[in-house]
Amino acid sequence: MSRRLVSSPRIRKMLALLGVVGLLATGAHAVAIAGGTGGGGGGFGFFNNVGGVRIDAEGVVADSETDDRREFVDFLRRAEKPAEGEMADKTEMRMVSLKGLEAAIREANVKTTADLPSEIKYLAGLQRIQYVFVYPERNDIVLAGPGEGWAVSETGDIVGVSTGRPVLQLDDLMTAFRSGRNAAEGQGISVSIDPTAEGRVRYERFMSGVRQLNPQVLVGAREAMGPQQITLTGVPTDSRFARVLVAADYQMKRLAMDLVGAPIEDLPSFLDLMQRRRSVVGGNSMPRWWLACDYQPIARSSDGLAFELRGQGVKAMTEDDLIGADGSVESTGRVNPIAQQWAEKMTERYEALCAAQPIFGDLRNLMDMSVVAALVDKHDLLRQANADLPLLTGRESMESLSWPTPRAVATQCSFMKIGRNTVVTASGGVQIDSYSVADRQQEDAMVGVARSKADASGMGRWWWN
Repeated sequence: MSRRLVSSPRIRKMLALLGVVGLLATGAHAVAIAGGTGGGGGGFGFFNNVGGVRIDAEGVVADSETDDRREFVDFLRRAEKPAEGEMADKTEMRMVSLKGLEAAIREANVKTTADLPSEIKYLAGLQRIQYVFVYPERNDIVLAGPGEGWAVSETGDIVGVSTGRPVLQLDDLMTAFRSGRNAAEGQGISVSIDPTAEGRVRYERFMSGVRQLNPQVLVGAREAMGPQQITLTGVPTDSRFARVLVAADYQMKRLAMDLVGAPIEDLPSFLDLMQRRRSVVGGNSMPRWWLACDYQPIARSSDGLAFELRGQGVKAMTEDDLIGADGSVESTGRVNPIAQQWAEKMTERYEALCAAQPIFGDLRNLMDMSVVAALVDKHDLLRQANADLPLLTGRESMESLSWPTPRAVATQCSFMKIGRNTVVTASGGVQIDSYSVADRQQEDAMVGVARSKADASGMGRWWWN
């Protein structure tokens, strides 16, 4: 999928309405440091806001102004066409034919995915991929799951009108199909946002001379740590897919380190849990969190023509890092019990977060699509179906917007009194190990039954309920 940089002055103005917040949470007697960022785009119906953020041409993230974000959302609501008729209905089983989708893209006769109709860009309002059905007799593969009409949220996300959960997006599906094999053969699909080794050394040197924390100290700590670096693997760094990975990592750390209050009940921050236990993270051992795939074994029909993705899709994981005197980081294999408690609570409340903070549902959609791409590749489903999908799989090029690659985020600080002095550096990321998920399967005859019920031969359109 070829990409093009945004050049229109009007579009550039819309991009300027987006922003990203870096993060560092700190404590008075406990300084908690975390890095993170978000990504996204929006405007003219084809820019898709991911958390209301901006990444400039140098890849540096910055917070967006509330008024600018509101202007952007208002614009998007005027520009986007809502679903109509049956597509607007909420259903537990919306089917999307990949063969029909490919034909619909061609029939639109446009040069870039940005110019496609909303129903194509948002995959007919599909909100999760639960099933993958193969129909050799029709040379087709069908994706199925819950769906409904869509709306533009207060943050500029495209979400279901009743559930508030984000819909799948065509650009992300194309990225998943086109990046799957490279991800499998390389380091997988991942993002990590971490302080630099030099920043950690400067920070430790600065803090060694601090006797009492105050706002001025926090300014110095932020400057000492400096920008935190963003590392992306497995997908094009200028894609929307990459920006969602970065934004999800950012939001997770924001919640963990108490930079913002949780948008749902019963999700305390990591610092809250530390304060309740009057506990600290001591020495140079620091917690690390990341979001990973969380699926049960994939159910498969005996003939290998139907698959069902089962499970929540995403979980939070943690492990302690050991920080060396030179700022280097080494995994210890150990887990801080309070960090583990927070990870388990994040996992437990993940489903609710998907509606309250759509970026987490967006991330789960990426994981669903990546697992589907791994299934298609692992079982050679295109050959089995004798399906030809050159646009979706990248054998034929179609332009997509190119976004600035996320590279760095500024450190920010706040504080909370916990007890004796300590430093907590929150690193982490997102890891999508889609091929490992695809490897775990078990037969279930009911999946084949679901495929039979989903058959809509002769309906004459690329989606149906």
